[in-house]
Amino acid sequence: MRDDPRDPRLPTSPGFWRSPLRGPWFTSVLGLVLLAGITVLFVTGLLSYAAYNPNLSPVNDKTPDKGILGFYLFAWPTDPHWLYRLNQGVHVTLGITLIPVLLAKLWSVVPRLFTLPPARSLAHALERVSLLLLVGGGLFEFVTGVLNVQLDYVFPGSFYPLHFYGAWVFFAAFVAHALLKTPTALRNLRRLREEKDGLVSPRPAEPTVSRRGALWFVGGGSLLLFATTVGQNLGGPLRRTALLAPHGGGEPGSGPNGFQINKTAAYAGIDTAETAEDTWRLVVTGRTGTIRLSRARLAELPLYSSALPIACVEGWSTPDQWWRGVRLRDLAALVGYEDDPPDVFVESLQRHGAFRKAALRANQVADPRSLLALYVNGEELSPDHGHPARIIVPAAPGVLNTKWVARMTFGDL
Repeated sequence: MRDDPRDPRLPTSPGFWRSPLRGPWFTSVLGLVLLAGITVLFVTGLLSYAAYNPNLSPVNDKTPDKGILGFYLFAWPTDPHWLYRLNQGVHVTLGITLIPVLLAKLWSVVPRLFTLPPARSLAHALERVSLLLLVGGGLFEFVTGVLNVQLDYVFPGSFYPLHFYGAWVFFAAFVAHALLKTPTALRNLRRLREEKDGLVSPRPAEPTVSRRGALWFVGGGSLLLFATTVGQNLGGPLRRTALLAPHGGGEPGSGPNGFQINKTAAYAGIDTAETAEDTWRLVVTGRTGTIRLSRARLAELPLYSSALPIACVEGWSTPDQWWRGVRLRDLAALVGYEDDPPDVFVESLQRHGAFRKAALRANQVADPRSLLALYVNGEELSPDHGHPARIIVPAAPGVLNTKWVARMTFGDL
């Protein structure tokens, strides 16, 4: 004998879902919050991708088959110098803050996932497929994003293409859902009429909290996640409040080099014999040929200073550090580009990793604040911060500020 889908003991029955909190008004409030928040997440995510200048060189592009999905890309600017720090801080902090809202929204509509029959018509079938993409895509994006922030790369493949393509699938379903449901959500909030959408239980249990109380609970969860995350982007004493972030807590060590890093020299496999004064040479290639410069020779060139932060895709950043070194455009001039500094391809002594090689656009090379840094905060770079020399460029993602630089090739890429 077949089970009756209307049996209240089965999730296919409306009577199975007895929470009195579920209803059009509760779902509509959460939906409108996500409408605004996810739109900001998508825009800041696209900007974060653009900051890598993926059209500059195949080295920078981690999504080589993006095709038309890269239609919006542009040369990433160097002003203001905190642009990437702000963009990525908003992207990561907002994403984590929205997790309770997303989970509450999914909980509020879970009865619909068990509605029978699965498809009453072609239009209904398409709607169910779009919901599958919406729910699956949303969970995928949030989960991979959180894992990346926590530096837990347990998912198969590279984070960059997974998160990039997943974002487009999720946002396409999100836009379709928003176009269909936003007018209904607004009507529900205005209480012009009650929408009969099957969310209200036909046999609700006794309430233990009001719907507004439940919203306060969700909001409190979001506020808690915000307070325990945002400090990693602000730095200073507030970094200690970032309890859920790998780069929360105090500064790693003291002194001029006592600020956050992702990879130590030991982790990157940097051999101290390679960075010693008598062995390390910077190889610079350009229009007029190749030159080799020791660190002592670099220190004899005109040196300039820039106050710039390090900001990474995981949402953490440092306050402005005081860097001193040779301007990139001056290095370009040494190999034949006196007036028109071009793109540059930078290679590190690091032998493994996605960004041991990176490219910078001409506008980044030309900026007078872009340096091959030899010193930070008045002291030589430590091994973990890139000794003997590292790149520092305003508004660039941290991975493009290559450490342990070995070779620089100037020219159009």
